[in-house]
Amino acid sequence: MLSDEDIRAQLDQILDPRTAATRTTTMGAGSDDLDAGRSHLAATVDGGWTVPSWPRSHGGRDADGEEAAQIGRILREYSVPDLYAFGIGLGMVGPTLLVHGTTDQQDRWMRQIASGTEIWCQMFSEPDAGSDLANVGLRAVRDGDEWQLTGQKVWTSRGAYSQWGLCLARSDPDQPKHRGLTMFAVRMDTPGVEVRPLAQMNGDRHFSEVFVHQARVPDTDRIGDGGTGWSVAMTVLGYERAGSERGGGDGGTQGALPGWIADLAAIGAMDRPLVRDEVMGIHASDQVARWTRARAAAAVRAGASPGPAGSGSKLRAVAAYQRRAYTTNRAHGAEAMGTDADGAIETLTAPSMSIRGGTDEIQRNILGERVLGLPPEPRLDRDVAWSRSRKGLL
Repeated sequence: MLSDEDIRAQLDQILDPRTAATRTTTMGAGSDDLDAGRSHLAATVDGGWTVPSWPRSHGGRDADGEEAAQIGRILREYSVPDLYAFGIGLGMVGPTLLVHGTTDQQDRWMRQIASGTEIWCQMFSEPDAGSDLANVGLRAVRDGDEWQLTGQKVWTSRGAYSQWGLCLARSDPDQPKHRGLTMFAVRMDTPGVEVRPLAQMNGDRHFSEVFVHQARVPDTDRIGDGGTGWSVAMTVLGYERAGSERGGGDGGTQGALPGWIADLAAIGAMDRPLVRDEVMGIHASDQVARWTRARAAAAVRAGASPGPAGSGSKLRAVAAYQRRAYTTNRAHGAEAMGTDADGAIETLTAPSMSIRGGTDEIQRNILGERVLGLPPEPRLDRDVAWSRSRKGLL
């Protein structure tokens, strides 16, 4: 394993150090800039610095958990752009392919993801299948060596600028809803796929509706066996929740202070006792959450599945983001009401954090049932054909 000095010597050749002036957006808020992220990933892929635990042949460096944590710690010393646009590929699709993908699929897609060459979106939610994800109705019908997909997705993150979509589809409506699903990789420029961006109140257009009409997908782009889509989806969501801290970053550090606190100190807000008390409470919670995430991430790097711990991580990351955004907003006073004020984008983005990536309510259900052992909610449709339960016959 390389020493810290050796890693810094190599990163110095390709990255700029973080300074007090370094700022990035979070969750892509207020920015559709893809160039900075692509340049960063292209510069780091040969060394495997962004996804060190991936195989070298796929853009990683075969790092074990200890080395990956070491690299992640040192990378915080450098200016790294907001990689939100690339997050589904890096944090969810790539790890899922290592579990469920074929060797050919890994060879075709993973290095393209690691280098920023190809962006992926997540085609899961539908108008009638959000929190109840297993209720998805987009149909997949086998036709020889191809599948024909028809239906609609909504809240598709990164859909407007992605080359590929990870699509959960209903392949057997006569099976119970969890057992009749299959996962596909869909090229977003496939005939029959139409993407319509959705405007958010913070001005972003990262989410989209996707209409799919008789789009043909080769069977070689099916991920996992037919009918096992729910298992693949749970792997994807496990990695999403375990990695949710990517959306709760503190804006970097200036010396010992996180960047957002240094910003408040610069305007004199930290001289006000009530603000200082609130900020220190948030900072303490952030530290506890960071240690908890590190423990869960180390378990994943050691080969464990993400598991329900990711739901706790997601809840803490959401709470942290929202508390930082609202506290910063209040500290700026009346000027914070302007849409071009410092922190305005984060304030307008904050409410969505409780919904995207699985609602807070779903995460609490997962923790209640799988961690605390509480009785699950009644599910009358678990063993009934989806084609029957979907029609409201239960």
